Amino acid sequence: MRRNQRFGIATGVGIFVLAVLVMASSAAAGVVVVPPRPGQVGVSVSGLYGTFLKQGDFGSEFSSGPGLAVRLRYRMRYERAFGLTFEVHNADVRPGDFPDLIVPTTTYPAGDPFAAQRANLYLYGIDFYQLFGTRTKTTRMLNVGAGIAHPVIDLEDGEKEFPWSDGVFVNAGAGFERFFWQGLAWELGARYQAVFINGSTNHDLRVSAGLVFYASL
Repeated sequence: MRRNQRFGIATGVGIFVLAVLVMASSAAAGVVVVPPRPGQVGVSVSGLYGTFLKQGDFGSEFSSGPGLAVRLRYRMRYERAFGLTFEVHNADVRPGDFPDLIVPTTTYPAGDPFAAQRANLYLYGIDFYQLFGTRTKTTRMLNVGAGIAHPVIDLEDGEKEFPWSDGVFVNAGAGFERFFWQGLAWELGARYQAVFINGSTNHDLRVSAGLVFYASL
């Protein structure tokens, strides 16, 4: 039931974002677009969906789910930018029996209050961007980044468990911004992240879609 509810919420958010993007694209012809200049800061809010490969302590027990990303992006000269990233990625319990791992999943009877319900991976990092086409309505970008990974496990009884200490992550990705009104744009992106937790490497693939606003200075 909880998984169905989360899937319904994620689907609703996706439909809302898609509707905003379609309306924005339809209305774009008659509005003024002001691409950001060096020195401006953009605030991005995106919904995301990611999946962990079945490797590492985290990826062996948890699979995929929705999430949210908030990013600050500072435009620099020479078509470069850097920024801060704050993300949370929810992941459902992976079907199976893993008695040797730190967080038991199906080793408890169904509905047991001590069984893991899902994982929440919080990421706090810094990104560096190489931009392309900054004087047009569509800015393309490549990025690399790194930061701190903070895993939290939600149990069936509503309590939280912290079985692993904080780890680190590195990422690489690509995406683009499409401006449709002054300094407001919608953005799409995809990232690969290697998350190092408890001495193991976990592989996370994710896609995101959202809005970004550059304030005029």
